[in-house]
Amino acid sequence: MTVSPAAFDWVRTVVATDAAIVLEPGKEYLVQSRLAPLARAAGQQDVTGYIERIRAGADRQARAQIVDALTTNETSWFRDGRPFTALERVILPELVQRRAATRSLRIWSAACSTGQEPYSLAMLLTEATGPGWQNQILGTDLSPTVLAQAAQGSYSQIEINRGLPANRLVSHFTRDGIRWRVNENLRRMVSYRELNLAQPFGAIGPFDIVFLRNVLIYFSTATRRDILTRVRAVTKPDGYLVLGGAETTLGVDEHWIRRSVGSTSVYQPG
Repeated sequence: MTVSPAAFDWVRTVVATDAAIVLEPGKEYLVQSRLAPLARAAGQQDVTGYIERIRAGADRQARAQIVDALTTNETSWFRDGRPFTALERVILPELVQRRAATRSLRIWSAACSTGQEPYSLAMLLTEATGPGWQNQILGTDLSPTVLAQAAQGSYSQIEINRGLPANRLVSHFTRDGIRWRVNENLRRMVSYRELNLAQPFGAIGPFDIVFLRNVLIYFSTATRRDILTRVRAVTKPDGYLVLGGAETTLGVDEHWIRRSVGSTSVYQPG
């Protein structure tokens, strides 16, 4: 059974209002599949009935759960490869040299999902800097559910198998029963907080590197421009912005300078 047009339109409005996510017509199947578990847990026979109940009762917590369920949380270790290669071979060596006096680097992993990206960044930071460096990584996401898992730093073998090289598993993880736990030195480096990119960030910067990957594609052009403007405000003048492979600042916010690094592109405040 497919969600009704009226229920779908209400959900579209909710995710647009609360998270600035554009849910295009034709995504009824996504709403149906993502909200079916919530409907069952609430004792509803179908998703349309569940949505109509939430809509009539103005339940803010249930509304937040709907937004959470419809937030895409696809992730893996060192996802897409090339940005991490650029970071390891070019960007981090440059920044380590520039920050030799302060011996400190700060990275923001926006829309960090269950933590694979910030912990991947933490591994590279640990390998690139020596003793005495005070490195910090901030992981943020709209979903409190994925942030709770990220903060635990505990992963199943299936999750580990999604992109984590064996040598880094040995170096940075400890076996914990049938799971793997991120070593304490990496966990101390990473902090997590709930943050909606479509709303003011608050006092979080400045950052040497911002990873904002595979998330702008879900927003309208106007929202992308607003987010990129605010990201620029928390990025150091010689810092770097890393976007997803299908994303760019070009035609959206012209106050960024694109730089080719190996086989990928990064951006710096212009």
